[in-house]
Order: sequence, then C-alpha cells, then structure tokens
Amino acid sequence: MSDQAELLPQRRVIAAHNEAGIGSVTSDINVVTKELEFSPETRTGPLWKITDPLPTKDNNKSEDGATRPTPVSEGFGLVPANGSSFQTTELAPGGLTPMHRTSSIDYDILLTGEIILIMEDGSETHLKNAGDVVVMKGAMHAWKNPSTTKWCRLVTVLTAAEPTVVQGKVLEEKIV
Repeated sequence: MSDQAELLPQRRVIAAHNEAGIGSVTSDINVVTKELEFSPETRTGPLWKITDPLPTKDNNKSEDGATRPTPVSEGFGLVPANGSSFQTTELAPGGLTPMHRTSSIDYDILLTGEIILIMEDGSETHLKNAGDVVVMKGAMHAWKNPSTTKWCRLVTVLTAAEPTVVQGKVLEEKIV
C-alpha cells in the first residue's frame, strides 16, 4: 500500500475577529487525520462542526469548531444531530468503505485522486476530476479508491437531516 505521505498536508485557515473586533486570521494549521474505526482504510479530519440549529450562533463563539465532539450515536460520529460537519476524508489505495447511510445531506467534493461511488443498487459512478461533486441524500452507499498507488482526498459537508422515508418506511442509519 502506498504511503499516505504522498498527500500534501491540508491547510485550514480560520478568519474571524480579534479582541478589538477587527476581522483577522485567528487560526492557521495543517489538519490531522485519523483512521475511522469502522473503515480502517479511511482517514478523516475535522475541519469545522456546527452543533447548534440553523441559523447558527457560531459567529459569536471563539472555540475551535473542529474540536467539538460528535458522539458515535450521532451519525456514527460523523454528523452532529443538530448541525453540520465539514471534514476531510482520505481513502487508501484500493480502499473500500463499508456500505453505510447517515441521516444527513452530504456534499462530497473530490480534491485529489479518484474515487468510485458504489450505490445499494450496485451501480458505480467513477469520479476522476478535482472538483467533481456528489450530493448524497440519505442513501446507502460505499466509496472505493480504484488506484493501487495513490490516496484519494474528498472534503465533505454533512448536514443533519430527518431520516429518509421511502414508501412510508423510515430508513435507519446503518453500516453494513
């Protein structure tokens, strides 16, 4: 397996206000990623989380939103029940996530590498170009990195949503 070091560090810059109320850069760091417990070939790194309902009061908080915990009981620790999560996701060469569904609307944006979206019906959509986007609306899906040598990186915004209902049946969050 290829070394994750081939991915350049992902930089996160936070622009807010200083103590005098002047707009300024308040944080400039490289994001640290960690392995997902349920998908060892996948690493995620928090970029920002909002844990209050919309409209958020986040502009008036000084804490680093990336440090806000999300309990595993809320979207497998990926999406806060009353907010959103902005994160980086990295998939190892040949990596495959489990089939999964969260109660969220997800905006997945390919930054580097390539990735295949695998749907519950067996269909596959190959994303190859930086900037390609998937909007995931609570459907069962998995991700696969088709490369045998290069890591893949997405950025994802997961926004809490009511569970999907199909033909009167509530589709629960799950990992297969």
